[in-house]
Amino acid sequence: MRSFVSSQTGISCAHCRAAVACWAKPVLMLEVLCSLGTLMEPYAQQIGFEAENAGCDRAGEPVVRGVSFSFSPGDALQLFGPNGSGKSSLLSMFAGLIPLAEGALRWHLGDEQSATPFEQSVFFLGHDASVKPSLTARENLSFWAACYGAGKERIDAAIDSVKAMTFADLRASRLSAGQRRRIDLARAVLADRPVWLLDEPAAAIDSDGVEVIRNMIAEHRARGGLAIIATHDHLGSGYQRLELGR
Repeated sequence: MRSFVSSQTGISCAHCRAAVACWAKPVLMLEVLCSLGTLMEPYAQQIGFEAENAGCDRAGEPVVRGVSFSFSPGDALQLFGPNGSGKSSLLSMFAGLIPLAEGALRWHLGDEQSATPFEQSVFFLGHDASVKPSLTARENLSFWAACYGAGKERIDAAIDSVKAMTFADLRASRLSAGQRRRIDLARAVLADRPVWLLDEPAAAIDSDGVEVIRNMIAEHRARGGLAIIATHDHLGSGYQRLELGR
């Protein structure tokens, strides 16, 4: 088992000698996937994640302190809190985009010989849209498919996953904020990565869109994926919950 450790001194790779319980549950996952009506298989790489008294700063000032948890494949965490409580900062820290101010983060990446590099295991969805207005929804996703090395056949699958076929060939400038957000979310299907870090994925999305997000995350978790989501929306049962700013 290989671990990717983030500490106050930076991020480094370390080898774990201690035995780690097997997180992969392929039979259970396949049963859940069948119930969801999908043919997608469990992720090839099963990832675990731990935080130990982790904290991050914003503009040199402490914003989050004392975060601790342990995740296995299929787990999910919802981050709650008012604006400015540090939800986005925490997600950025988990993604390695801002430094850890204190404590430690440990990503358990699986077998050393087969483990995918950390940066290729995480899909990060920021709060701001990444859709180019002059391109159609499909053209935007074609660009991202090339970035992720995804085949063209996955583009239609990604569009269908967010129920966007009816506006896939319209220029993004003609789409509503909620429709553009759905196109952003479709990138997760193209990326096909076992860790999702989602910052307000339901922003500007209607109730039908929220249900789409619930289904996407349920399928992702059933495949053995991890999800950490900053949101004001209730996404269902089975989520761990972390309240910030209290």
